[in-house]
Amino acid sequence: MAKSKQEKEEIEARYGHKDLPKIKNIFLYPYFCLVKIGAYIFFGTGAVILAIFVFPFIRLFASRKDKDFGITARAYVSHTFRWFLKILSGFGGSRLKVEDRMAYRNIHGKIIIANHPSILDFVYIMSLVPNSTCIVRGSLTKTPLAGVIKQAYITNSTDFDELCSECKKVTDQGCNVIIFPEGTRTPRHGKNNYKKGAARIALYCGCDVQPLFIGGTDKYGLGKHDPFWSYNHVERYLYDIKMLPVIPTQEFKELSEPIAAKHLTQKMEEVINAAGQDYDKIHTTKTVNNY
Repeated sequence: MAKSKQEKEEIEARYGHKDLPKIKNIFLYPYFCLVKIGAYIFFGTGAVILAIFVFPFIRLFASRKDKDFGITARAYVSHTFRWFLKILSGFGGSRLKVEDRMAYRNIHGKIIIANHPSILDFVYIMSLVPNSTCIVRGSLTKTPLAGVIKQAYITNSTDFDELCSECKKVTDQGCNVIIFPEGTRTPRHGKNNYKKGAARIALYCGCDVQPLFIGGTDKYGLGKHDPFWSYNHVERYLYDIKMLPVIPTQEFKELSEPIAAKHLTQKMEEVINAAGQDYDKIHTTKTVNNY
């Protein structure tokens, strides 16, 4: 359905398509756009290969079917994500800055939340935290990623009580669930209201919340409504990921579910926003993504 002129202007204002800096290098810019598009194609092809050839093999040798398959499949996906990101970095498309990678591998049985500036956020988090699943949009089951998503992740198209039950099954196994509380990618200007779903799931599962902050350069080209042929105008994508202190859910247990979810959601937003404000004071990049 075609957007009206007013809707297009509102999108441009919110996602900052008109106020971008000038392209610094007109010769390198097309190269980075091609690298990004090539990464999309490579990622989609890899997902099809995983679903058709690798997952059936894993399921064949999983001794306890669902449990062993899920753990092994997510570990394998995490491994392939690490290789994908190494290749992307090798071509100069994106790079990662993170401290103490082992600390991420030692996250177990948590609800992981983060701000959501780009489409690659989940890929970076999953590469760092191997035994993790994610709640994804049900519409993605109609894309080339469908085979992987249906077998390894949780879609938001199910009833919320059933979704909570699925999350509890995996967190009881020590797995983590990645949720972006905004429900959509962070705009370049302004804020999205945090939704209560992540808090409600954490309370239902009895899991503490592990917040992450995704800083770095502006992710123009990977944000919502960004043109397909686009990239950061002045520098490479940088993902500077910070692990923030765990938010325990025990302190909210005495409250009624709606009040507990409200307060926990507010706490999540405060922690992420505070990390963003601190990051803005010390960042050394020429552009910085919103949070």
